[in-house]
Amino acid sequence: MTEQQQTALPAPPEHPPAVPGPPVPEQPPAVPGPSGPRGRRVLRAVLRWTAAVVVFAAVGAGAAYGITGMERTDVPGLATASDGRWEYPPLTKPPLPSGSPGPQAESNPAGTHHADLRALLLPAPRGAREDKALRGADGWLETEVFLKEYAAKEDRDQFRQQLVDGGLRHIAARGWTTADGTRTRVYLLQFDTAAVVEDTFFRPLFPFSAPSHPVRGAAVVGPDETFPDESAVAGVQRRAYVENEPYAAEQDRQAYLAAGDVLAVVLQSRKGTAPAVPFRQTVVLQSQLLG
Repeated sequence: MTEQQQTALPAPPEHPPAVPGPPVPEQPPAVPGPSGPRGRRVLRAVLRWTAAVVVFAAVGAGAAYGITGMERTDVPGLATASDGRWEYPPLTKPPLPSGSPGPQAESNPAGTHHADLRALLLPAPRGAREDKALRGADGWLETEVFLKEYAAKEDRDQFRQQLVDGGLRHIAARGWTTADGTRTRVYLLQFDTAAVVEDTFFRPLFPFSAPSHPVRGAAVVGPDETFPDESAVAGVQRRAYVENEPYAAEQDRQAYLAAGDVLAVVLQSRKGTAPAVPFRQTVVLQSQLLG
């Protein structure tokens, strides 16, 4: 190697080479700045628009944060409409006679409701018109009035005999009509024991598919599979049904509850479509009073 070639070689590095890392993206080539008076005017205009965009972006972000941090009902135009629930008065269970256990107590295997059955009826919601025909004499309803809910004579006759054989003690009832035309009827039928309610009525007469005795006006009835399972009340068994399309002038909803020695019947109907929310609300509240 000649002396001239030696001088052309690069000098060795003073430090060892670094361990190679991930490739660094190439920086875009710098854009040459404008020159001259016209270029400076363009640059000032661009800077003004950039500042305006930044300000508007900051204001927009602040407004969005403010809306997302507020309750929906506080934002005009986004207030959540009522889901259809009725307004009931405050509910309180009637006091038990001194020394009497509740229907779910271990010392009460018969599941007896020692409280006055009439006081366990769900009250009508605010603004509803009560059906005075269901008050009965001293709050006790005649069996024949209850049986009028069922369409066919043979069903009424069969159900009547089943109630007699099951030892029906009495019926307490309440009914009302709300402003939208929804009619509600609640019947509480009391027997001697919880076993009679479950084995004679609830299981054989109200299976999952459909009730054995069709109510008046409900032609094609099936299980209400949309009724939320988490709404179940401890100690209360429930069967809920809804009239399927095509239905006549009214749609019907039904629920049957087994709560100790009480069989509860909740019927609701409305011209057109019977809304689900107030029906479920009524069923759950009545279950809580019985549970």
